Amino acid sequence: MKYQFLLYNDEDEWENMEDAKKNDIYGAYMAYTDALKNAGVHISGAPLTHSRDGKRVRADGVQDGPFADGKEQLGGFYLVEVKDLDEALEWAARCPCASMGHVEVRPIWAIGE
Repeated sequence: MKYQFLLYNDEDEWENMEDAKKNDIYGAYMAYTDALKNAGVHISGAPLTHSRDGKRVRADGVQDGPFADGKEQLGGFYLVEVKDLDEALEWAARCPCASMGHVEVRPIWAIGE
């Protein structure tokens, strides 16, 4: 099954972080991504820029970011293919974001498969 890991954290905390700590966290994400790839479960993933760079489109118009609906914002994602939800949750728990924010695990709806 395919699962999307939605990574939520405080993007302002990241912006104000010292470079040395950012490098440590970046290294942790690279190691995690390599582990996903080596296990053959990685499909894709990417970090997102600050929410102030985004736009929301609705029927009544366009809203500029940031979208401060809460303390944590969507900061990136991973798309994985694993055997079941238990395996997806195991991988999500290993994600560096799980210790700094939270990881939302969502199954991909396989329409027409």
